Amino acid sequence: MSLTLLAKIVRKVVEEASRILVEREREIELIVMTIIAGGHALLEGVPGIAKTLTAKVVAKLMKLSFSRIQCTLDLLPADIIGTKVYNPKTGDFELRLGPIYANLVLVDEINRAPPRTQSALLEAMQEKQVTIEGETIKLPTPFTVLATQNPIELEGTFPLPEAQIDRFFVKIDVELPSRDGLVKLLKRGMTSIEREFESLKPVIELHQIVEASKEIENVYVDDDVLNYVVKIVEYSHRHPATKLGVSPRGALMLMTLAKEYALLDERNYLIPDDVKKAALPALSHRIFVKPEYVAEGITGRHIVMEILEKVATPRP
Repeated sequence: MSLTLLAKIVRKVVEEASRILVEREREIELIVMTIIAGGHALLEGVPGIAKTLTAKVVAKLMKLSFSRIQCTLDLLPADIIGTKVYNPKTGDFELRLGPIYANLVLVDEINRAPPRTQSALLEAMQEKQVTIEGETIKLPTPFTVLATQNPIELEGTFPLPEAQIDRFFVKIDVELPSRDGLVKLLKRGMTSIEREFESLKPVIELHQIVEASKEIENVYVDDDVLNYVVKIVEYSHRHPATKLGVSPRGALMLMTLAKEYALLDERNYLIPDDVKKAALPALSHRIFVKPEYVAEGITGRHIVMEILEKVATPRP
């Protein structure tokens, strides 16, 4: 099969972004595929590892409008979605759209926002529209939220409920750079990175994102691979450490990401390796671990890896 449009987009963006970002190829790949799939991503990592810069670079290269929301304890739903403001000159209430009205929205430290504000944001993510005082406004297409969480500072935070975490297409664990990566970063320096960012030009057009998303529907899935996905989902509910396993929505998102990996590998059919590759980012945040196992250091990531080992891979 010839190079798919999805593969062209991902490779172009990764190649250009690597001029600025160090050791962020995997993260960029997943963010781009999330945007093409019309989903949202949860990024988890300590401060200072270029989560914001990564989002800004991807937005610029993909010609997307970008906005950033810094979550705080006093953040209100109106601060995100917008409100109507009285204009004394005209005597009318005018609509003022909030920062949610962009193609790519970075929500920094989402777990610092109060539950009411989290709900307003997650409703916008699900419905792709907002309602301001009875008026419904459609959000732009494509629309993707990149929400970040700091796994270290948990004081004064509101952890996302299970139902809300399940709305995220993928969870991306952003790691610290390696020793070689850090040396490379220090050689570049802040000034050089800022200069490179300013010189970035879009490498794709918006209509190409829509066209690439249509390719996902045309990926062929054999019944054996479908049954393999079902067995993985079923096992997630039977695992002794699991409080809540993968939902049907999670299964659909696993399939979508696996299809994208097939397209990235220049194939229009799914193989079990695509499912394995997609399993960790698509499922690790959807498996909720019993408290007694959390105390032992078991995470959703550990359980997904164990499931992949236990469930038999279908043979061609």
